[in-house]
Amino acid sequence: MRALLPALKLFALASLALFALPAFAQTAPATPPMHLFMAGGDLKAAIAKLKAARVGDQPLVKEPRLLSLPPYRAQLEYRPGTAPANVHETDAEMVYVLEGAGFVVTGGKLVNESRTDATNLAGVSIAGGTSQVIAVGDVFLIPENTPHQFTPSATNPLVLISVHMPRPAQPGWSWP
Repeated sequence: MRALLPALKLFALASLALFALPAFAQTAPATPPMHLFMAGGDLKAAIAKLKAARVGDQPLVKEPRLLSLPPYRAQLEYRPGTAPANVHETDAEMVYVLEGAGFVVTGGKLVNESRTDATNLAGVSIAGGTSQVIAVGDVFLIPENTPHQFTPSATNPLVLISVHMPRPAQPGWSWP
């Protein structure tokens, strides 16, 4: 039996190398973390942090991962000024107004359009869009491929939660 012990150890080591090590060599893509809940006090603190993080006349300060359940993500936005207009080509956006008042312009065409990344466009403004007054408690949807731009009131900056939702819906999806 003692003569077999070194051979068994060698066999166990070889088995480990043959079966376990290839699994370590394969790296799966990192799954974005889930963040499913935020208490009211934490949300208030996050808003205060965004307001304090504003630099100069910066028109938009955002926390890109307020909540997340991939592929969906909610972000917190502090909008004390008018930021560039945007188009999200593959995401619809649901927006909830937490603080402030102003306008959202949707539709129309971006002015001086430029690509900001693979699926988003920006422009200095929107030509031919529809303006809607927005205030605390309002909630609305912006479909994918829709130009949109927020303009806060001069005395009442906007604080928004926006939820980005990949579109179109997956095949086979239906309303319950």
